[in-house]
Amino acid sequence: MGGTAVVVGGGIGGLSAAVGLHRIGWKVTVLERAATLADAGAGISLHANGLRALDVLGIGAAVRAAARPQYSGGTRTPSGGLLARMDGAALARELGTPIVGIPRTALHRLLRAALPPECLHVGVTVPSVDRSAPDRVEVPTGAGVLAADLVVAADGVGSRLRGQAFPDHPGPVYSGSTVLRAITARPVELSSDFELTWGQGAEFGHIAFTDGHAEWHAVLNSPPGVRHTDPLGMLRDRFCTWHEPIPALLEATRPEAVLHHDIHELVTPLPAFAASRIAFLGDAAHAMTPHLGQGACQALEDAATLTAALADAPTVAAALARYDAERRPRAQSVARAARQAGRMGQQLSHPAAVALRNTALRLAPSRVTVRGILRHADWAPPSLG
Repeated sequence: MGGTAVVVGGGIGGLSAAVGLHRIGWKVTVLERAATLADAGAGISLHANGLRALDVLGIGAAVRAAARPQYSGGTRTPSGGLLARMDGAALARELGTPIVGIPRTALHRLLRAALPPECLHVGVTVPSVDRSAPDRVEVPTGAGVLAADLVVAADGVGSRLRGQAFPDHPGPVYSGSTVLRAITARPVELSSDFELTWGQGAEFGHIAFTDGHAEWHAVLNSPPGVRHTDPLGMLRDRFCTWHEPIPALLEATRPEAVLHHDIHELVTPLPAFAASRIAFLGDAAHAMTPHLGQGACQALEDAATLTAALADAPTVAAALARYDAERRPRAQSVARAARQAGRMGQQLSHPAAVALRNTALRLAPSRVTVRGILRHADWAPPSLG
């Protein structure tokens, strides 16, 4: 089955869906509301499930070549004490691949390179679509109307298309946490590929890249909407007593590179990941907190599963029914687990509760950490036949 698709959103989820549909012979148009493809973002860790999805989409090898394997690291206290060690080699043995770290810009470029340049359109906002016809969806673009057999709604956590299709859904809510992140302006000497540090209501982490630069992120308990005139200065003050390389990572960062976003999530699950001829994907379908590092991986799973369903099913309706049945239970389960991980990790702020958690982590064998990652990363991808 071939057809015409409009993908609303040019982020990781939208681009990966477009790559998959293009690979199985669909004519694809990607509409991105940003005026330019600035590739805003810092870094990302891809677990085995995300890499397996990229294999289905045909670009897994290219992503692995651009990424740095994460073999060493773990979770620490602000003073540097080890709470849990990440056994990257054990994960690689179990899953056939290590976790890898890659700049979001690099992943975006690899996804775009797998698409015809003419299919990408920027500066196009899609507030709604017309689903009145049974055999097509009409998408207004400002320059005209596109008729499509399928619309992929990958328009993010604040998805307008989700609000149109599910008007009674309450939409995203603030998670209680805000995140600041950046990529260093120069290489930084690091003793680990990946690390998290948990304090009271705060987390600091880093991902090392192949060129020696690193992504860092700071997740803080905070009321929504709080912004700082000097975000980097605030972080340097906030984390000045935390162990190295945290101060060094902040010192190696330009102030203008710091991104700041409040974290919103879909606490109320969507009743379906499809409505008429619209497939909801990524944050538009299951926005989750970042505490498991699974947000992008779940979007990649969405794209691979949707591609396989459309390649095999006799009709768009049948494909979307299969996509919903395969993706909704798993993605919503991962979202719940991410929320719980945040409550027991970064968001935990009471000193006694933090001390109890830290003791439990220190006593737990490393295989417990491995099992926790395997629970979400060991996903069997669909076949394109």
